[in-house]
Amino acid sequence: MKRTSADGLEGLTVLSMEQALTLPYLTFRLAGEGMRVVRLENPLAPDPNRNVGDNVLGEPGMNSYFLPYNAGKESVTLNLAEPRGRELLHEMIRRLPVDVFAANTRPKNFERLGVDYETLRRIRPEIIWLSITGFGPESDETAYDPVLQARLGWMDLTGEAGGAPQVFGLPMVDLGTSEHAYGAVMKALFQRERTGTGSRIDLAMARSAFAWMILPVGMAASFGTVTRRRGSTHPFFGPVSVYPTKDGFAYVAVGSDRQWDKLAGHAAFAALARDEYRTNAGRMASGDRIHREMAEATKRLTTEGVLAALRELGVPVSRVATLTDVLADPCVADRLRARDTKTGKELELPPPPLVSGFLARRGLRLPFPPRMGEHTAAILGELGRTPADVEALRAGGVL
Repeated sequence: MKRTSADGLEGLTVLSMEQALTLPYLTFRLAGEGMRVVRLENPLAPDPNRNVGDNVLGEPGMNSYFLPYNAGKESVTLNLAEPRGRELLHEMIRRLPVDVFAANTRPKNFERLGVDYETLRRIRPEIIWLSITGFGPESDETAYDPVLQARLGWMDLTGEAGGAPQVFGLPMVDLGTSEHAYGAVMKALFQRERTGTGSRIDLAMARSAFAWMILPVGMAASFGTVTRRRGSTHPFFGPVSVYPTKDGFAYVAVGSDRQWDKLAGHAAFAALARDEYRTNAGRMASGDRIHREMAEATKRLTTEGVLAALRELGVPVSRVATLTDVLADPCVADRLRARDTKTGKELELPPPPLVSGFLARRGLRLPFPPRMGEHTAAILGELGRTPADVEALRAGGVL
């Protein structure tokens, strides 16, 4: 069994038959831990996301939507519909060697393409096999993030009260499933380190999305308490919402009676110092009235005035930041960078929440996202194939 470095996951290899966002974001995270990540790409059907967004490099397949979550990876093209393509894949798994094989294709394709768990386990018994699908291995139903947000009730909870349901501002079903997969892979690696045995991981995006619903589902199923769509307010604490200022908006979150006492004691909010507002229950019972009165107070101040006043009182508050504001915020000043040696373009990304020693030693830098098939010749060279062999395979429709 191959040991990792003291730092963690350097020296491990992931072969990922990936597309869209869910699995590629996971493997981006693994690349940041020092794992070698090889994207396995179909030369006849590229990842559609390669051509989504702006053509920032002036070449096909490297558009702006694709780049951020594919830094740090290699790319090899392989046509698994061809028997020789499947043979090469199995040789890669055996000889690279591959520690984790991951795929987010539909389950019906696994056996046909020779990437099902039983086949790969016979080649490499200690392999960790990960499948991310919409609804699990028994279903071939397709799924996209917003469709699952609709189906799992997320949209019904998002938006203004009485307004239309809305999609969440980030693709959190995709990203959340990636985080669940990250934890599952870490657990499998830990178990393998102890026992030497591999694992099969089947992760459904629908179940992942449902797991995040612990509060609304737990309260509704157990106690009949149904959470309703309510805009920016909180169902149990108040006042919590976005309030207008002279020059923008501020989000105020009063989370306790003590915080409220401090706020109501400030001269700018003196009109809210009512007996019926002294408890959270009383404030919640006031309905929209307390929000109207808060808005009357905050709109007399600038955003900076609201921030300064409430921060001094210890009441949680923030400006409603634009992306430009966020990029200038010192609390998230670090950047993960990847520079393209071909064009000189530098990609700036948020680093992971915990920076690995691997990234720290490299000054928070990863290789630039790969062009499609960029590393095919080099990887096949590791298997003993010559440039002439590679050209013959490409001419034969294998690569």
